[in-house]
Amino acid sequence: MRRLRPLWNSAAATLLALGVLTGCTAAAEDSAPPCPRAAIGTTSPAAPGSTDATISSLATNPEIASGYRSGLTAVRTGRYAVSTANPLATAAACRVLRDGGTAADALVVAQTVLGLVEPQGSGLGGGAFVLYYDAERAAIDAYDGREVAPLAATENYLRWISPEQQVEPKPTVRASGRSIGVPGVVRMLELAHREHGRQPWRDLLAPAADLADAGFAISPRLAEQISASAADLARDAAARAYFLDAEAKPKTAGTVLTNPAYSKTLHALAAEGAKAFYTGAIAQDIVDATASTAGDRTPGVMTLADLSSYEPKKRTALCIAYRMHDICGMPGPSSGGSTVAATLGVLRSFDLYTLRPEHVERDGGRPHPQAAHLIAEAERLAYADRDKYLADPDFVALPGNSPQTLLGDDYLRSRAALIDPRRSMGVAHPGVFAPIALGSGPQPPEHGTSHISVVDSYGNAAAMTTSIESAFGATPMVGGFLLNNQLTDFAANPIGTDGNPVANRLEPGKRPRSSMSPTLIFNRDADGARGRLAYVLGSPGGSVIIQFVVKTIVNMLDWGLDPQQAISAVSFGAGNTPTTGVGGEHPLIVTADNGERDPLVRALRELGHQVSVAPHISGLSALRRDGNSWTGGADPRREGQVLGAPWPAK
Repeated sequence: MRRLRPLWNSAAATLLALGVLTGCTAAAEDSAPPCPRAAIGTTSPAAPGSTDATISSLATNPEIASGYRSGLTAVRTGRYAVSTANPLATAAACRVLRDGGTAADALVVAQTVLGLVEPQGSGLGGGAFVLYYDAERAAIDAYDGREVAPLAATENYLRWISPEQQVEPKPTVRASGRSIGVPGVVRMLELAHREHGRQPWRDLLAPAADLADAGFAISPRLAEQISASAADLARDAAARAYFLDAEAKPKTAGTVLTNPAYSKTLHALAAEGAKAFYTGAIAQDIVDATASTAGDRTPGVMTLADLSSYEPKKRTALCIAYRMHDICGMPGPSSGGSTVAATLGVLRSFDLYTLRPEHVERDGGRPHPQAAHLIAEAERLAYADRDKYLADPDFVALPGNSPQTLLGDDYLRSRAALIDPRRSMGVAHPGVFAPIALGSGPQPPEHGTSHISVVDSYGNAAAMTTSIESAFGATPMVGGFLLNNQLTDFAANPIGTDGNPVANRLEPGKRPRSSMSPTLIFNRDADGARGRLAYVLGSPGGSVIIQFVVKTIVNMLDWGLDPQQAISAVSFGAGNTPTTGVGGEHPLIVTADNGERDPLVRALRELGHQVSVAPHISGLSALRRDGNSWTGGADPRREGQVLGAPWPAK
C-alpha cells in the first residue's frame, strides 16, 4: 500500500498526539505577545461528567455532560483561525491553514481527525451541513450532506418490524439496523473540496491516517462517553474490541488507541476519492453491518445501490436581517437556519439592548430574567412552525412554496404579538396556512454532533455541523468508523394525532429533518446591502442546537459580548414545550433544591415557566472578525480549542 507522506509523517502525528505540535498560536485577547497553546481547551480540564437522573432526555442531553471550564478568555489570531471540538483536530486543521490551505481543505482534515479522536459525535459514517463563504465571489454555498433513507424503507420502517410483527425494532430503534441512513459526509466533503480546495485531496487525509497509526490518548470526555455507552458498544464485535478491554470494561482516559482499520479506509479514499467509500469493499461492509442480526438486532435494508447513488446537494442559504447584520443559515432538510431566523425575526420586535446580562465578567454572566423569558417565548413560536411544517423540501413543500412564508416581516410581527411579557404561553400553536394538510405528533429526539468553524488567509470561511446522531451512532463499526443512526430523526409514526400525514415522516430516499445550525453573519451597510463577513459559528447539541446558537448571537449582537463570553454565558432556552432549560452546569446557577434558590430560575417560574436546571452540553465555537484579525471562543462545556495565525496580524 502506498503511504501518505506529503504533509505529515508518523513522528509528526506522534507529537500531535502528545499535544506539542500545533503549528499555530492561540493568544488570549489581553495578552501580548501571543504565546503558543493558550488556555482554550488545553490547560483547564473539564470537570468530571454527570450521568445522574437530571439528564432525562436524549433530545436535550444527547451526550454525557462533562463539566465546565471556568475562566476561559477570547483568543486573538491573525488572518486565519479554526475552532473544533477537540484540540488534536484543531491543531491539524490549523497546520493546513498555515501552509496555505483553504477553509475547505481545513474541513477535510478536521472532520477526518474528529472521526478518530471524537468518534462519539461524528465521522465518515454520518452526515453534515456546510455553509461556505467564497470571498472571491462574495457568495455563500450551502452543502447538504445529510443521510438518506434506503429506497426499500417504508413509512413504518422505524415504527415496527413488519406489518405482521408490529413491535419496535430490536434492541431499540436507535440501536437497530433500521436506524442507519446512507452516509453523506464523504461525498459532501469531496464536492466542497473540488469547488474550493487548494491542497490535494490525498494530502488532506494524511494527518488522520498517520495519527490512527501512531495512536492517540483517549480524552477524559471520550472516556466518560465510552463508560456511559459500554452496553451499546458491546453489541458490536468491532466496537467492543476497540472501545472495551479484554474483560469488556470501558477503556479509560489516557489509554492509547491505534486504529489501523481507519488508516486503511483513509488510504483507500486518498487513492480513489469518495468512490472508494460508496462502492467496493467499504460499501459492502456498510451494507453487511446494516443487515446484521448479531445481538438480536433488527436488520436494515440498505443496498449497494443506495450507497452508489448517493449525491450531496447544493442549496440556497437562508438569510434574515437582524440588528444591522445578515444572519445566514442552512435551509431544509435542516430546520436550523429557518428556526434560528424565525426566533430572531420575532425578537426584532423587542428592545433587548436594555436587558443586558448580569456579571458578564464571570464566564459571560447570567441573562436578565425578562430577556430569557422573551427569547424562550420566541423560540416556542419558532419551534411550533418547525415541528409542523419543516422537513426535506424535496418531498414536502413549505407553506407558500417558499421558506420566506415563515420568515416574512408581517408574519413574524404577528407572531411576536402573541408573546405576553408577564406570562409564558407554555406551548405555542403553529401558524395557520391553507390549504396544508400536515399532521402534528410527538417530535423525535435528536442527539449528538460536532461543529467546526474556520476562516482562511484568503478571506474564505466555513461553518460545518457534522453528526452520526446518538453518541457512537447505531454502534456498528466498519473500516475503523461508526455508522450513524440518523434515521431516528424521522417521525416513527407517519400519521399525526389529527389523522394527517406528518411532514417529517420517513419516505424512501428522503432526508430526515435536522436541527444543525451552521451560521455565517455579515455586516449590513448603511444602505442595507450585505457587507463583510463578521462572524462564523455553530454548535452540536441535538434539537437544542437552535437555542445554543440563538443565545450566542443575541449575546454578541445585542449585548456586545466577545465570542468567548457569548459562548461561556449561562445557557437557556425552550423548544415548544412548557419546560424552559437553564444550564445548571454554569457556576452562576444554583442547582440545589431544583434551582429554588437561584434568582433566574425563581423569576422564570414566577412568569409561568417550568424550569429544568439539567446541565446543557453545547459545543459552541464562534469566530469574530476584528479588522484583519479574528477573535474566537470555544465552549467550556467540551474540549474545544481555537488556534490561528500569530496575532497581531502582519
